[in-house]
Amino acid sequence: QVQVAESGGGLVQAGGSLRLSCAVSGRTFSRFAMGWVRQVPGNGRELVAAISGNGGITYYANSVKGRFTISRDNAKDTMYLQMNNLKPEDTAVYYCAADWDTSRILVGTVPSAEAYWGQGTQVTVSS
Repeated sequence: QVQVAESGGGLVQAGGSLRLSCAVSGRTFSRFAMGWVRQVPGNGRELVAAISGNGGITYYANSVKGRFTISRDNAKDTMYLQMNNLKPEDTAVYYCAADWDTSRILVGTVPSAEAYWGQGTQVTVSS
């Protein structure tokens, strides 16, 4: 049983920073490509960043390039999203996903329901 758990969300003023963490247990962490997906109520899900199993390949949505940095520590079975210069439009629930299908997530495709998902963490950016 794979378990995925996010942490680190919260309320921050525009221009501020937050770091999200995602811990995975139950399978070999390094075999998963990992991603951060966000969703605003009433909107679809957006893959904002993804990283390959060994960390050598990353993907960023245009909306976050230059502001967000994805990373992972395979020794700790944990992935991170450092979010800087946050904007009100970054407000969303952020989900962590662990995907066996590395080809899709690394080109910006939102993982399917067959991926392993966390429960989400709220990020709110005030203006």
